[in-house]
Amino acid sequence: MNQPHSPVFDVLIIGSGAAGLSLALRLPPGVSVGLVSKRELEEGNTLYAQGGISAVLGTHDSIDSHVQDTLDAGGGLCDEATVRMVVEHGPGNIGWLFDEGVEFTRSPPTGDSGYHLTREGGHSRRRVVHADDATGRAVETTLVRRLDSHPNVSVLEHHIAVDLVCGEQNEERRCHGAYLLNIASGRVVSVVARCVVLATGGASKVYLYTSNPDVATGDGIAMAWRAGCRVGNMEFIQFHPTCLYHPAAKSFLISEAVRGEGGKLLLPDGSRFMDRFDERAELAPRDIVARAIDHEMKRLGIECVYLDISHKHANEIERLFPTIHQQCLELGFDMRTQPLPVVPAAHYTCGGVSTDHTARTDLNGLYAIGETAYTGLHGANRMASNSLLECLVFSELALTDILDELARTDPPSVDIAPWDESRVTDSDEEVVVSHNWEELRRFMWDYVGIVRSNKRLERARRRADLLRHEIEEYYGNFRVSNDLLELRNLVDVAGLIIISAQRRRESRGLHYNIDFPDRDDNQAAPTVLIPDNYVPRRPPG
Repeated sequence: MNQPHSPVFDVLIIGSGAAGLSLALRLPPGVSVGLVSKRELEEGNTLYAQGGISAVLGTHDSIDSHVQDTLDAGGGLCDEATVRMVVEHGPGNIGWLFDEGVEFTRSPPTGDSGYHLTREGGHSRRRVVHADDATGRAVETTLVRRLDSHPNVSVLEHHIAVDLVCGEQNEERRCHGAYLLNIASGRVVSVVARCVVLATGGASKVYLYTSNPDVATGDGIAMAWRAGCRVGNMEFIQFHPTCLYHPAAKSFLISEAVRGEGGKLLLPDGSRFMDRFDERAELAPRDIVARAIDHEMKRLGIECVYLDISHKHANEIERLFPTIHQQCLELGFDMRTQPLPVVPAAHYTCGGVSTDHTARTDLNGLYAIGETAYTGLHGANRMASNSLLECLVFSELALTDILDELARTDPPSVDIAPWDESRVTDSDEEVVVSHNWEELRRFMWDYVGIVRSNKRLERARRRADLLRHEIEEYYGNFRVSNDLLELRNLVDVAGLIIISAQRRRESRGLHYNIDFPDRDDNQAAPTVLIPDNYVPRRPPG
């Protein structure tokens, strides 16, 4: 049985990474907040972010320089107004994190005066503030601790959103809440909210090899699409160039900062190769580095390349990269004395749910922040360490509009209908889910990966369409489970990636098609997909 009355919140935030947590903490005490986490509260992409957060904090840096670097990395598809707005809000958000208690690495020998700033790919200055090599963990754990002093925030761990609930209110179509599956009990609960915020992260688990944890299944993007929201730039999937190549490592990332501090990429014979692909060599943007590694691996038939920083003093390596160093030691590698084997892996979803400068989507009452959203910041390629920056800035920008939305709308007067399981049964074929999951991630890696072609994309689209029909039939006949919901979301997102890639008949940024190897400036516009149930959003007021 489902509960007779739906829980009601002013704001329902789905996702507990940097974006969701920072918004929850910023909402005032009089606002009731539901904070949904699919696993434990801390589990998500933010926890595993190593490098840092880019912001103009150094005396030799400038807003204009950060803006220009971001535009250059974005391959002509960034929205310049968005880029400037985010960059200008960067220093203030670093200050907010510091006030919340995040302990960033300080710059020696000044000790307590000034941050240590590192440089990463695409940046022309040292502007990446960090907490050793575990910045995401420092941010995530600190913000989670801060929730103790915010009794207005109710945490719902081990819940996964099934779908958004939409309807008409005051002659406008809006989001009224969501259905959530309690993973432990198997029950679906309906939750009413005046505002719903998608902060569910990206969709890199759609690929066989990824740096992301298991929760990165594109849930928010898929739910928003099904609810009638536009999505943008889904063809631009960032592959991080340097994941540790080891069967036990699974998704362990070797931070961009290793190359920023002088790490060199080597072939098995010890020779460097990046200078043949870009004058910036190892400090080129991620798309260039990932494609170069992919090219060399295919050219030579090798399983990996190597990242070497052993020329630096051992004490310096231990100081700068304590987490990476320790993890590598546990897997049998000593980065102080030997190169590390690395391969590219799916890392970041540059596209997502289309939003404006206050994080509003096409659906009244629905917002999207962080990697779930397409804001125009990243364009055709995300510059290193701009991701956590985007999470923080858009949680701040969303805050003002959400408070205005709460002030101008009445509390919800309708209860969401209970979840109906009267016509479904328990599955006796769970193997179908696991087999479909494997097939989807394999063909996405083979056909829609770092290098694409028209034929590969067409093959992928046929397979995705067949899988979607099979999964929808399964979804309609059996009780939902966490694995089924994630698979349903992944196949929807896979379709969006494939269609977007087919529409871009050029190569630009993270999208490289061997049938259209050149950049075409006539296609210097975002790829926007419009669902069949799209309804233009009415302006507020």
